Amino acid sequence: MPIVTDMTSAGPGSAVHGAPRGTPAREGNRVTERVDAVVVGAGHNGLVAANLLADAGWDVLVCEAAEAPGGAVRSAEITAPGFVSDLASAFHPLGAASPVLRELDLGAHGLQWRHAPAVLAHPTPDGRCAMLHRRLDDTAAALDDDHPGDGDAWRALVAQWDRIGDDVVAAALRPFPPVRPASRLLRTLGTGDALRLARMLVQPVARMAQEHFGGRAAPLLLAGNALHTDLGPDSAAGAAYGWLLAMLGQRVGFPVPAGGAGALTGALVARLTGRGGRIDCGRPIRTVLVGPSGRACGVVDAAGQRVLARRAVLADVDAPRLYRDLVGEEHLPARFVADLARFDWDFSTVKLDWALDGPVPWTAPGARSAGTVHLGADLDGLRRYAADLTAGRLPGDPFLLFGQMTRADPTRSPPGTESAWAYTHVPRGLGWGRDEVLRWADRMQQVVEDHAPGFGSRVRARAVAGPADLQGRDGNLVDGAITAGTSAVHQQLVFRPVPGLGRADTPVPGLFLAGASAHPGGAVHGGPGANAARAALAASGTTGGLYRGAVRFAHRRLYG
Repeated sequence: MPIVTDMTSAGPGSAVHGAPRGTPAREGNRVTERVDAVVVGAGHNGLVAANLLADAGWDVLVCEAAEAPGGAVRSAEITAPGFVSDLASAFHPLGAASPVLRELDLGAHGLQWRHAPAVLAHPTPDGRCAMLHRRLDDTAAALDDDHPGDGDAWRALVAQWDRIGDDVVAAALRPFPPVRPASRLLRTLGTGDALRLARMLVQPVARMAQEHFGGRAAPLLLAGNALHTDLGPDSAAGAAYGWLLAMLGQRVGFPVPAGGAGALTGALVARLTGRGGRIDCGRPIRTVLVGPSGRACGVVDAAGQRVLARRAVLADVDAPRLYRDLVGEEHLPARFVADLARFDWDFSTVKLDWALDGPVPWTAPGARSAGTVHLGADLDGLRRYAADLTAGRLPGDPFLLFGQMTRADPTRSPPGTESAWAYTHVPRGLGWGRDEVLRWADRMQQVVEDHAPGFGSRVRARAVAGPADLQGRDGNLVDGAITAGTSAVHQQLVFRPVPGLGRADTPVPGLFLAGASAHPGGAVHGGPGANAARAALAASGTTGGLYRGAVRFAHRRLYG
């Protein structure tokens, strides 16, 4: 019999730490450092922001509460020796496509991407299996087998993506409004097709799939990808996420960093420290200092030491914590505080990691080659799952995202074994203790067993993380929310995190929101960090006075 161990573990992250701080000044009984910019949080967005500021010649200090950098982009051996698990984020299609990360040339600092033979499989209870292959011809052939003509419909979507995909990604990730990529899109498509694209993107993914396909496999691929967010098949704008991830899957795959997600963090850290940036881990920040003029001028850590920022403070933390806990509502406009009270989180998450003695014994042959597997429901089942979550009920049939990490990257576990994980969403605010989390983990494992009889006999060890455990690993995963706020349309673009400019600038001059609560939101792509760095550079540049004046004027009109 295998030994099965349930563990809650924050796990060690990357072992790479920043260089020692420079010599501080002592003012009275307080130790004070002075830098150009202090970045609160060493998640991937904070590290991206720090890299861009260091590129501009700024003296940058990153302060991280955890003992290692990376936030939700870390990896560790938390199940059994030799089995590497990603502590949160795992597959990174947006990371591979992101112009932000590409421009940082992380490959020169050790980042390598790895791929499974197939991108995605979605087996259903009736024995079918929708497949997204790495080769377009293979995907189209599989869709035609499901319904004649669906292969050509898929090819048409991919051809459209090939025309506009780079500009779509740039428009999604760059600061709002994305004038240049949006202008290129309009020139490429023309007014009529641009309106048709906009209509498609705001549709529910089920409706979008119905308009393009006659079978069941393609809608499953699109709807399952949309549920990588918190949007069900009938949610407005779910088509935008389902289409985006499906097209990225077809063209760049769902790659993983060789050696674990922490390798991406390690590359960002190596790049930053090579440019003179510094990282202090185990240094939580207690307060953002706001001067008499209302400008952010530094931070105070948990030990009472101050870091004064000559130019900017950037915060890679969730918006409610930044504004309520670190800044304080007394420094914010009353209307902004009222808007913040309406901030809408995404659902909570429960995650399992397994060390397996062999490959997963899938009933569906296609699932054996896929790095990512969607489990537990057909399209109507996805509807029921989303409806249960929206109603605050535990889903009767949970939908699982399942990752076969060794299939994608053989370094993740010993030869002949598999490092695997799965997560599913549950309603927020359950307040579960350990027993409730473990019972739900058993329910999740049963879903896998239903699709892979004998799975349990291959489990050497497992680690279970409930919502509180995930928050313990990364304070930004509040109650297990993995996208720092809902992906629903009412909290995107100019509505993220509150109605405003859709930019990193905050109502406190000199303070910039660099985390996933800011536009363009969650996933590993570096957009919020890059946008915050660009805003800080603009505010301090040769035309900084004009920039700051325009932002100040806009905030006064918005918040009084």
